[in-house]
Order: sequence, then C-alpha cells, then structure tokens
Amino acid sequence: MRGLTLFVTVALPLLASAQCPDYAEYSKEVHGPLSSGKYKLAYQRPSEECRTFKSQGVEDLLTRMEDVIEDPDLYRLFQNAYPNSLDTAVKWKGVAADNSEEELTFLITGDINAMWLRDSSNQMQSYLPVLNASSDPNSIASLYRGVINLQARYLLTSPYCNSFQPPVESNISPAENTYASSDVVFPPYNPQSVFECKYELDSLAAFLEVSVNYYQATGDADFFGKFHWVEAIEAVLKVAQEMTTPTYGEDGRVLDSPYTFRRNTDRATETFANDGLGNPVANGTGLIRSGFRPSDDATIYQLYIPANMMFSAYLKLAAEIMGKINNYTSASLVDRMTGLSDSIREAIETHGTTNHPKYGKIYAFEADGFGSHNIMDDANIPSLLSAPFNAYPVDEDTYRNTRALVLSASNSYFMRGPVINAVGGPHQGPGMAWPMASIVRILTSDDDDEIKGELGQLVSSTAGLGLVHESINSFNESDWTRQWFSWANGLFGQMVLDLEERKPNILSTSFQ
Repeated sequence: MRGLTLFVTVALPLLASAQCPDYAEYSKEVHGPLSSGKYKLAYQRPSEECRTFKSQGVEDLLTRMEDVIEDPDLYRLFQNAYPNSLDTAVKWKGVAADNSEEELTFLITGDINAMWLRDSSNQMQSYLPVLNASSDPNSIASLYRGVINLQARYLLTSPYCNSFQPPVESNISPAENTYASSDVVFPPYNPQSVFECKYELDSLAAFLEVSVNYYQATGDADFFGKFHWVEAIEAVLKVAQEMTTPTYGEDGRVLDSPYTFRRNTDRATETFANDGLGNPVANGTGLIRSGFRPSDDATIYQLYIPANMMFSAYLKLAAEIMGKINNYTSASLVDRMTGLSDSIREAIETHGTTNHPKYGKIYAFEADGFGSHNIMDDANIPSLLSAPFNAYPVDEDTYRNTRALVLSASNSYFMRGPVINAVGGPHQGPGMAWPMASIVRILTSDDDDEIKGELGQLVSSTAGLGLVHESINSFNESDWTRQWFSWANGLFGQMVLDLEERKPNILSTSFQ
C-alpha cells in the first residue's frame, strides 16, 4: 500500500516529563479495551498526544486492516505492534546544526535510550508500505532521510561501533552504559557520542539496507548526493577491507588487528578470546570478519556468514544508488561496490558452506577459514533463516537443507515447548524462544499450514499484553524478556502486510 503521510513532531522527553507515562512501565501493564477474542489482549498504544510521530498513512492502514484481519486477537496484536516505533521510539527529530536542510532522526530501539544502526534501519523498514517520495518535513520520507543522515554521521565518526548517543542538536543527555564503562576497544571512541562499540558487520549492512529501501520506494537519488552518504559508504568499504585481515601473516607473524575488544564480564558472549583478538581467522577466504553477531553476542568464528550474506546483497543494490551520483568518485565506487559484492557471494558459496551428515550441503553459521564451522542459527536478523528476506540470492538446495536443520532439534538453539517453538540464541539462553524468528519463518515460507501454525503461536504467547516480546520461555508464557522491543513489533506488522499481499486468505484464519 502507498499512502500520503502526515506528521506532527513531538519531543518525547518534554512530553514524558509533562504528562506522558514512561512506556517502559506502561507497556508492562494491561490496558483496555481488551480484544474480543479468547486471549483478551490489551490495547497498548499510548494516547494520541503521547505518540512520538504521527502518520495518517499508518492510521488509515490500521483502520483498513480491521476489515481484512478476521481474528480479533490477531488484529489487536497488529494494531499494537505495527505503529510501535512511531508511537514510542522517535526520541528526537530535527536538523543538523550546520545545515538546516540536513534532516536528522534519533530513533531508539525501545527501553534503551540509544540508537542502533541495525535496529533503526529495520524499524524504518516496517514502514515501507506507507513510504512515498515527499519533501514534506512531516512525512515518513523525512523520517527515513533523518535516520540515513544520522547513521552516516555515526559511521564517519566511529565506523566500528554499533550503537550511538543522541546527536548534540537534540540537547538530550548521553545515556550511561555501565556494561561498557571498562571496555578496552581499538580503535578508541568517545562515549559522549557512542553508547557501545561492538563491531558487527551487519551494522554496516543495515546502513546499506535503509538506504536501498528509501531509494527503491521513492526513486529519490538526488538525496544521496547532498550530504555525507558517499563519504559514509567510503567509510563502510574501508572497514570491510580492513576486516579481511587474517590473524597470521604469510611468515606466521601475528598481524595487528584493525579491531580489538575486551570487557570485564562473567559472560563469554560479551568479550573476545585471546585478549581481545578473537579466535584466529585464516587468510584467503574473501569473507569479512565480524566481531559480534546482530544479537550483540561475540562470534565464536569471526567469519559470520549471515552478515556476509546481507552485506553482499545490499552492497550491490546500494551500488545502483551510487551510479546515480554524477562525479568521478562515485563512478569508481560503483565498481568497488559491485566487485566486492560479487566476490563475497562467491566466498560464501565456497567457504561458508559445509556438508552435514543428516541434511547434506548447508550454509554454516560461522567459519574460521581453517576448516571449522559453527552449525546453528540465532533468532536475530541477519540469520541463516532470514537470508532470502535480506535479499541474498541463496542456492535453493543449500538453503532448503539449512532451513530444515535450523527448524529442528539439530539446531542447538531451536527452542521447543507447549507455548512457542522458535529459534532462540545465547543472548537470552536455552529455553527462551524469540518471536522474531517465528516472524522470519513466516516471511520466508510458502507453506500455508506452517504460516498458520506460527501465527497461532505468536497470537497466543504475549501473556495478554498484546506486544511482541524479545523472547519467551517455551514452557511458560509469563516468563518473557523486553515487552518494549520496537523492531520485533514493527517486523510483525510488516509480516502481516506481506501476508495480505502474498496470501490474503490466511488473514481470514481464526485462532479462537
């Protein structure tokens, strides 16, 4: 659906201090009116005056979908979830101090007052159905441009980092991250502008993704030549090239790593082995290292295949944008971008696959280039399960085999139980299934029965709150983490709209 968008800017900090409840607490409580279905789901949207961004296009869509989605509980979950980022997470919107034409959007992920490159890109992706070309500063298009511009600033400042503080123009105080206070990171960063500096290849891919999404929906190529997008792409390419550095040189000497990370912690997933170097990586694979996964957990083997997939796919698509910018620099960058994209894809199909004794040829979750592979999948996107959703042109047989493994007990992080069956991960640990993985399963499935089964589990596992949680105990619906997780909520809405287009009959299903 394409629709006109209207927007009234509201400053969340001012509203919160004046009259609006803290949504982190508000969303833990049941609010009426309850849905008319058997699950009696709460109504969790903040009051209109407390919503942080207002889009008439989204409101019209919500109204229209009430006649499309027949199950009252499924509709209530959609009604709460789809607008969640707009309702709660647009912490600030404005312009750059040195250029009043450069829009900026500070978009938080939910209950953490910081902006992740990955989360903010995916939060915006949810609103592609109502994105159209518009110069109106009160439009969804403007919101997109603000996210892209602010991400470009972050990448030019600290390209190895994953989450960032509010821009100085917002006059919002930097958030304190006690977990990162003793981190020893190279390259060093300024905690006044960086919330956390975990290098994740998917963060770079997310910048490409949000750029591609905006361009493909609007056709607005001129925007990308106006501010700092080209420079940010150069910074992304520089990091990608640096992170092909192996552990050892040809003579066996240990090479200086472009990125190292150490944290004082009692969790193995929060720091690197080998005093900040990570586990060794071989030379010659053509793959790019990633220190952390999209879950913010450390990789075991640094050649993280899902992020390489996503980076390769969106790098090629972003090269199309670069080709629309008429200068010598952009022409040379197009060739670099397309060449690197192609070489990474070849490397994935060569070094990122392995033969499994039960499932045959599969994509590995991680590799080290020495012959070791980590065989599993994690709920966070990018994942192996999400590869087609992330525009990667998978080998169909290899993906089919991989999917069968991922959605079985052969995946060490596939959680099973009477409440929900879905991929989880070490971030919340064994037993905690992630609804996000159920949503991705639907987005990448053509099987009606599979889709209906996953929808039924999603609708029935919110503990009555009517929001998509980060994770849920597969044996206890009332044991969950993060009820305010805007990305997962937006992704749910995005999935429902995808079903309306692909399989509208499923939205007539009753889950009563």
